[in-house]
Amino acid sequence: MTWGAVLALAGGTYALRLAGLVLRGRLRLPPAVERLVDLGATALLVALVATAALLDGMAFAGWARPIGVAVGALAAWRRAPFVVVVLLAAGTAAGLRALGVP
Repeated sequence: MTWGAVLALAGGTYALRLAGLVLRGRLRLPPAVERLVDLGATALLVALVATAALLDGMAFAGWARPIGVAVGALAAWRRAPFVVVVLLAAGTAAGLRALGVP
């Protein structure tokens, strides 16, 4: 990829984000469209978490990682502090791997 392409993509990304800030007050979306946009953002986040938790490249990551993510999700649901959530998730995955769980 050339520097020109990188700069063009960076400029386009910046322009799209700036347009969202500038047009937010001027453009009114129907409530149904706003709901779909919110649901779309949620679906993208869930898909990102699922692929990161379950896959390592193109292969299954093993059981330790998804179980660690589940423990972290449970801690977050119980409103634990973020540091505790991360430590529980990482500690669970590391502990399972130390016990031989792939």
